[in-house]
Amino acid sequence: MKARHIPWRAAAAVITLITTMSACGAGTTDSAGAGGNAAGPKIRLAVGVDPSYAPIFLAQEKGLFAKHGVNVDVVQFGKGGDAVDAIASGQVQLAGSSDTTAIGTLQQNPDLRALLVYEASGKYLKVVERKNIGDPSQIKKMAIVPGLSELAATRFLESKKIDPKKVTFVTADPPEIPALLQKGNIDAYVLWEPWPTKGAQLGGKIVENTGDYGLSYVQWLITGNKWLSANQSAAGKVAQAIDEAAKLTESDPQAAAQATQKAAKVPTAQTVAAINEIDFGVRDITAADLKGYESTADFFLQTGKVKSKPDVNAAVIQNWFTQHAGK
Repeated sequence: MKARHIPWRAAAAVITLITTMSACGAGTTDSAGAGGNAAGPKIRLAVGVDPSYAPIFLAQEKGLFAKHGVNVDVVQFGKGGDAVDAIASGQVQLAGSSDTTAIGTLQQNPDLRALLVYEASGKYLKVVERKNIGDPSQIKKMAIVPGLSELAATRFLESKKIDPKKVTFVTADPPEIPALLQKGNIDAYVLWEPWPTKGAQLGGKIVENTGDYGLSYVQWLITGNKWLSANQSAAGKVAQAIDEAAKLTESDPQAAAQATQKAAKVPTAQTVAAINEIDFGVRDITAADLKGYESTADFFLQTGKVKSKPDVNAAVIQNWFTQHAGK
């Protein structure tokens, strides 16, 4: 059976089930805080609404953007791919995104540039199955979000010697997916928190994380090349603020959790648990990273998601953080 991507839009009652993350149902949310008080042109920084963005919420809460001399508004999107698209449309100037999701959009957004890595993890994304799935070979339908979730689901099936083409992929937004599992519309999914925990609360079971089958991700700070060419200094100051916030997130998870709760309504316990599963820290993108990025680009080409291989060499700026953030 050939894999099919089935768009799914759940009714409002489904969204009501997802009480802890109601912000996900919205398109965008401006959440400028203390970080937006510096003088100068406003820079809009797009993020998602899960705990992986804790350092950015903390930078906003603690006024670190203003401290480093930039006027930043943090803008929330329901999923990372929407934030990437917002750069191309000019709605925002910078965004946080997984490497996989950004690479998957390069063909339609060739102007995208990746500046640095600010987090990495092989534990944050987890595989969730219906309780009556006794063996992965029983999985017939998996929910996915295009990008990182889809790659993670594909690699999970491959790790179990299951041909992904024999499993139907159901495309849905993250808040919808745990309810789809509960209703029996899907058999499994691979997502970041809080959706694995939500799936378990609704009767599913968490069976492993992506690191168990050799998959990890990094989160990039991305921008558009045109804006970057005219704003290298400002981008460097934003990077400095995120660097400081990432270190503070590791040293004071509770402060990061409180900032995330205030900005995105994520319960503090969920964020603290996520911080234990994610390595936060800003670093350069190096030549050593490119092999993995090329593999991800090959995935999108081989699965027919794109007509030509994404050009990661053009998109990734090696050693940008060291050169432009004063390190």
